[in-house]
Amino acid sequence: MAVLSVNVDHVATLRQARQADYPDPVEAATIAEQAGASGITVHLRSDRRHIQDQDVRTLRQVVHGKLNLEMATTDEMVSFALDCCKPDQVTLVPERPEEVTTEGGLDLLGHGDEIGTVAKHLADNGISVSVFIDPDPRQIERLSQIRGDLTLGFEINTDSYSTARGAGRDTELAKIIEVAELGMENGLLVYAGHGLNTDNVGPVSAIPQIEELNIGHAIVSRAVLIGMEAAVSEMLTAMAT
Repeated sequence: MAVLSVNVDHVATLRQARQADYPDPVEAATIAEQAGASGITVHLRSDRRHIQDQDVRTLRQVVHGKLNLEMATTDEMVSFALDCCKPDQVTLVPERPEEVTTEGGLDLLGHGDEIGTVAKHLADNGISVSVFIDPDPRQIERLSQIRGDLTLGFEINTDSYSTARGAGRDTELAKIIEVAELGMENGLLVYAGHGLNTDNVGPVSAIPQIEELNIGHAIVSRAVLIGMEAAVSEMLTAMAT
């Protein structure tokens, strides 16, 4: 079964709504790990709408599992990752200032060389690299071409699966399975996430090639009602069924 990395971005969203010093995403991360999460994910956005630089620095000191930093492929973010926090893993994601949340995966077909250069720079400095992409075999094939001798991972964007209903969900799940299998065949590490919750996570978690799920909004939303420990435990139970 895949392991769980908990994204604590939206704990910071609550904090920033009042410009307060609580709730603390670092405290939430600690509770999540104690509840069974294998690691913590945060997205440091260029507009700093939720997670702040100091959050990442502090998380680097307290996270016991894997710290996964989602970020855009900008010089600012690359410098931060290398000079300020050195996360265990960087996940490269697309980013638009107007978006509410990440809208689709990176376009490796159009920007593969640029993304490959950033990935190599990070990897040469001891940081594992993953890229967030849609479940499209062409993206996997392009990633395999640009990886060179790097050990790279990719996170499958599960948004279309999460929002689909009925037979449409089966169709989207089949796409995820196809690219997961293709990725492993090409020696890539396979992760998944975006929009997953306790109602839909089971079939994705059961895909044998996927080793980690990154889940945030559903867990934090549930934690508002029942607490972070219970929300993480619920998700882990749903992943196992």
